[in-house]
Amino acid sequence: MRILHTADLHLQTEKDSRWDALKTIVRVARDENVDLLIISGDLFDSGIDAESLRPGIRSIFSNTGFDTIIIPGNHDKDSYGEGLYFGDEITILSNTATLEKYEGVRIVGLPFEQITSEELLSKIRSLKDVFAADRKNILLYHGEVLDVFFSRDEFGNEGTGRYMPLKLSYLEGFNIDYILAGHFHTKFLVRKLENGGYFVYSGSPISITKKETGIRKVNIFEVGSPPKEYNIDTPHYEEVTITLDPTVSEHPLKTVKKGLSGLHPLSAVILTVDGAINGKKFKMTETEFHSLLRETAKDINIVEENFRVNDVQNVLEDDLFKAFEEKLSSYPEEKKKMLREIAVRAMVMD
Repeated sequence: MRILHTADLHLQTEKDSRWDALKTIVRVARDENVDLLIISGDLFDSGIDAESLRPGIRSIFSNTGFDTIIIPGNHDKDSYGEGLYFGDEITILSNTATLEKYEGVRIVGLPFEQITSEELLSKIRSLKDVFAADRKNILLYHGEVLDVFFSRDEFGNEGTGRYMPLKLSYLEGFNIDYILAGHFHTKFLVRKLENGGYFVYSGSPISITKKETGIRKVNIFEVGSPPKEYNIDTPHYEEVTITLDPTVSEHPLKTVKKGLSGLHPLSAVILTVDGAINGKKFKMTETEFHSLLRETAKDINIVEENFRVNDVQNVLEDDLFKAFEEKLSSYPEEKKKMLREIAVRAMVMD
């Protein structure tokens, strides 16, 4: 059985990049001949969004050639009311439910609830006998894992609350082969379970905020094999930092061009250029350089720019640097040059 696992699309409308990302995931699932698509929470950004998007969801998941299983996350926990129809090929596990419709595979849903870690432990313990050894057992989960250090930013704009906090130690002695999780946005992350199984955060398949940087991924794997990250072509933020060294001979604009080469066509760039230029050598002021820098990057989708470039002349005229040069007066010329370059780098890149 071949599975594609993702989470955290936070759909809002049919006319934006998140909806296009969902179409991309469906296309990848077809191309990769998966049997099952699993969405581990926060398919929708809110219950209101789900209501308006249900007709489109039914359409996009019709005649795909694979089944889809969805669990609610903290954003869309109120989106799957009883009697709401999302399509014949979609199963919503809106409570702690077990599916055994797939040969050799048992799937258990653990959708988001506003409960404490202790309450979650009690709920998980009640499931222990469900994970018998007669099948491969897959647990779907949406929430935080306390065994791994995260910053609050890595879950999107969620505030400071706790979201179904889980410790992997809660699962000691459980016969679970895969925990396919959602809620953690920033990157694809895998942890081995004590029994040899896998805990997997797929990361969001599209950048929801500027915190989700780099090419986005989904998890595609054969049941019985390790999870595997799969790059997908969806919009994402990319952090690019270029540090200019005034002691090298290359023109600083050429250095910038190199730093901006090879970017994914769907990347939105958060660009930082720092360091210093030798304005005298290249016959341009700081102001002229910044103007040329923007011209050089005009064909790049830059959504945030941080230009912190100084002219090296400012360093050379600094009293501290002048005092340092005086100390070098007795050194051989070659060593003096080397130490001078080190000092310049240190002062402009501090």
